[in-house]
Amino acid sequence: MFLSVTEELVRRRAEHNNCEIFSLEEISLHQQEIEKLEHIDKWCRDLKILYLQNNLIPKIENVGKLKKLEYLNVALNNIERIENLEGCEELKKLDLTANFIGELSSIESLKCNIHLKELFLVGNPCTEFEGYRQFVVATLHQLKYLDSKEIERSERIKALQNYPEVKWKIREQERAYLLKRAREKEEAQRRMQEKKSEKQKQMNSKLGFDSPDSTQEKSNQEEGDGEQERCRTVENDDEDRKFWEEPTPYTPESRLETHRYIEGKRRAKDNIRESKKREKTAWTLVTAEGKILNVNVPKLNFSLKDDEENNQIILDLAVYRHLDTSLLDVDVQPTYIRVLVKGKPFQLVLPEEVKPDSSSAKRSQTTGHLVVTMPKAKEIILAKRKVSASIKHSDCSTQQKNTRSGPVEKLEVDPSKYSFPDVTKIIQEKQQTGQGPIKLQPQKVTEVKKSCVDYENNEDVPPLI
Repeated sequence: MFLSVTEELVRRRAEHNNCEIFSLEEISLHQQEIEKLEHIDKWCRDLKILYLQNNLIPKIENVGKLKKLEYLNVALNNIERIENLEGCEELKKLDLTANFIGELSSIESLKCNIHLKELFLVGNPCTEFEGYRQFVVATLHQLKYLDSKEIERSERIKALQNYPEVKWKIREQERAYLLKRAREKEEAQRRMQEKKSEKQKQMNSKLGFDSPDSTQEKSNQEEGDGEQERCRTVENDDEDRKFWEEPTPYTPESRLETHRYIEGKRRAKDNIRESKKREKTAWTLVTAEGKILNVNVPKLNFSLKDDEENNQIILDLAVYRHLDTSLLDVDVQPTYIRVLVKGKPFQLVLPEEVKPDSSSAKRSQTTGHLVVTMPKAKEIILAKRKVSASIKHSDCSTQQKNTRSGPVEKLEVDPSKYSFPDVTKIIQEKQQTGQGPIKLQPQKVTEVKKSCVDYENNEDVPPLI
């Protein structure tokens, strides 16, 4: 089973291009554990830059149709030969750092890439060959830089002068390297078969096929679960120590084996973690007798308010402010409320029965708290206020009736206690002092009479009409 380039992976890595792959000009697929290179030349015809470093690619393939490709980076892979790049007409830079290229003569396939200016082969077995740089410089005339070092004109002239001799030496070293690689492949195959058979034996022993008392072991399995787990961890530690301390040559096979071993360990840990989650005992929310328990697994602060004025109960649960509301599940029952916060239950028994259908839940926009409003099932009529209002109304009416039916009382003012001046006593103040109650009309009459007594008739004056 190998990992290849998928359309989903390409679209995910094409976010800078709105996930469109047909018009993609640059893509980075590094550290994706790719073991086979395919589909790229069909999906992304306009690619100019392609990053594929630090994967497990054993062969350069399916990139020959990328006519606009200018830079290809396949460093830190398992490539052993340079091939299938003749169709990349615009290729200017090729990075093959830290691969397993031992067939140095395979660089002759790059003669067709006339625009190739930079080539990186550092960290490959071929760089240890005698005459490596001279051979590359003499073979690829279009190169300007080899392993980040500029190729001077004098260096190329010398390389071309000694080219036949250098080429013969390179061929001899290639043959020796290929024989060595064949032995390494056989050794890797043998080691792989041995490990497979050893694992099979271990699996059979665990399943109990080797011992006749397997039924007894299965019956006693529950008693020694803790001890078996400790033994398993010790075995894993021994296996890790043996794997990492065992000397192995650095080959494409050992690199692939190391990757698969690490991947297997990671998957095993994930499976154990998931199994522990599944095996985790469920929280006890209701006893066997049917009693509802108060539970606060998420350990959240809360307040329960009895709003008598509106005849309702309000629960304020201090959930995390930035928690997504989709992770909350509210269940209101007549006698209790249950809230699941990211799967962890919060349960509270209510002091009175409520109406679940009329209840409402909302999040506070300032604090993020969950506020659940639950109307009470029993409706209470507040009669005190109505009675008092009616009593007050009746008192007012009786007072009004009494005032209407009773006799009218008049008040008399004592002139001696009058604090402000009397307007009626301004003219004849001396004559009226010490008299009794003020009588306005008779005083006016007396004044008229007095004025009549002092009247003198003059005949010369015409009568007033």
